[in-house]
Amino acid sequence: MSDLNQTFKTNGFLVMNDFYTAAQCDTLIERANELSKQYEYTGAISVFQTTEQTKTTDEYFLESGNAISFFFEKDAFDTNGNLKQPVEISFNKIGHALHDLDDVFNKFSRSEELKNLSKQIGGEIIILMQSMFIFKHAKIGGVVDVHQDSTFLYTEPDSCIGYWFALEDATIDNGCLWAKPGGHKTSLRSRFKRKYNGGTEMEILDESPFSLEGMIPLEVKKGTCIVLHGLLPHYSLPNTSGKSRPAYSIHTVDPKCFYPKDNWLQRSGELELRGF
Repeated sequence: MSDLNQTFKTNGFLVMNDFYTAAQCDTLIERANELSKQYEYTGAISVFQTTEQTKTTDEYFLESGNAISFFFEKDAFDTNGNLKQPVEISFNKIGHALHDLDDVFNKFSRSEELKNLSKQIGGEIIILMQSMFIFKHAKIGGVVDVHQDSTFLYTEPDSCIGYWFALEDATIDNGCLWAKPGGHKTSLRSRFKRKYNGGTEMEILDESPFSLEGMIPLEVKKGTCIVLHGLLPHYSLPNTSGKSRPAYSIHTVDPKCFYPKDNWLQRSGELELRGF
């Protein structure tokens, strides 16, 4: 077992400083901004909330595993449903197939560096299930409640691993990640899945509440990669600073594990799931 794998198994996360260069991060930010400017706002909205997603799920969300889709911050709209600011600074994230449908994101997601890291901690054969560009805009970037990534990408046995990249410095003020060393040594609390008659539901597996005791801020510099175990509870607070905190994340699973057909994220058509 490599030292990295041992640390990952002990802490439930890894902090890999200087994993990507500032120029590589800037390229991803520029591409996300280009995609945002191409978005055509029609008045229809899809909002992303980690713990309230069942209330805002629609077909647009359920089809996003096959697409490059845009999701708004819940506080981007006034009481009449109108945007409070320009559309391009109202987004929460873009997801969930950037890594397969965009050349710039594909290159970033399938670098030799990331492939080698994955081999050291996740195994030889890994599937890239989803990708997200997270804006965390200044002042409007909202809270991401404490959650486990395996809630959204459930396998038997558990195999979900997240790779989170700081595209700018992440601090307490602008909403860095928080996690507890060793916090992954716990049970999966819930599972977000499709209902047989349409829509989604959150299946409760363990009613034990998450404890925030021992959570520490993961303040990191631009270019850092934070690797997250699927069972690790983590969260981020609102961005109260005057500077955005963009980040990019991808999530992988082991294709040898059972991936249920009622998991919310499903691929259809000709877009195949691929590894590194």
